[in-house]
Amino acid sequence: MTARTLLRLASRIGVVSVVLVVLSLIAVQYARMIGRNLAMAHELRSVEGDLAMLRTKREHQLREIARLSDPHGAIPEIHDRLHLVGDKEAIIYLKGAQAP
Repeated sequence: MTARTLLRLASRIGVVSVVLVVLSLIAVQYARMIGRNLAMAHELRSVEGDLAMLRTKREHQLREIARLSDPHGAIPEIHDRLHLVGDKEAIIYLKGAQAP
């Protein structure tokens, strides 16, 4: 082999190695981005679930506030909490069933 063919072979090997290094760096970056995207998608699903739970809790609390804002809804709650009775009412306390 002549020096010219050796130089041409060495330059081709150098170019191929540079291209392989660049492609491997790009592949590593894509792998990191895919991993990060999967982690963020999992976190997003978790946050969406928490958000749905909080919305349900808020709706329940708003219904409870509306019920307690009405005197007809608040009076039974007040009686239950303070153990009060109205006219012609009685409190009956029940114990839980005994386990066999």
